[in-house]
Amino acid sequence: MTARTDKPVSRAATSRKAATAEAVRRGPARAATYFDKDGLIVIDRVAESFGVSKAQLADTMGVSPETFHRAARAKAPKTQGRVTEMIEIVARVSDWAGGEKQALAWYRAEPLPAFGGRTAESLVKDGKAAAVRDWLDHVATGGFA
Repeated sequence: MTARTDKPVSRAATSRKAATAEAVRRGPARAATYFDKDGLIVIDRVAESFGVSKAQLADTMGVSPETFHRAARAKAPKTQGRVTEMIEIVARVSDWAGGEKQALAWYRAEPLPAFGGRTAESLVKDGKAAAVRDWLDHVATGGFA
């Protein structure tokens, strides 16, 4: 396996539509409702769906709450990449967690033994969303958690 040198933020900037399609493919069809006609995630829709305020969503994503006060910041590649990663992971676990809200609670609070007890949220904030997705794939195919 080769080491990746590109940042998730730059990948999100260049492949936003691919990330959108991937998030929808791997999660429930409801995830498609988060996106506008240009393939950008609408923060208000995500916050409303998860039943959290935009400030709570910003905390979950690891961005400043002020990020959502300006459309340009909410549409920035870093913000869009971070929310796409969060939605994709939450969508993957929502069926076995009992729904999106329960999956978000898992994402924020459940310690993952494979990662030294860190949560999916803390891993994504540290740029390790790919590791969480790989781990979820491993568990989904019958691997040990």
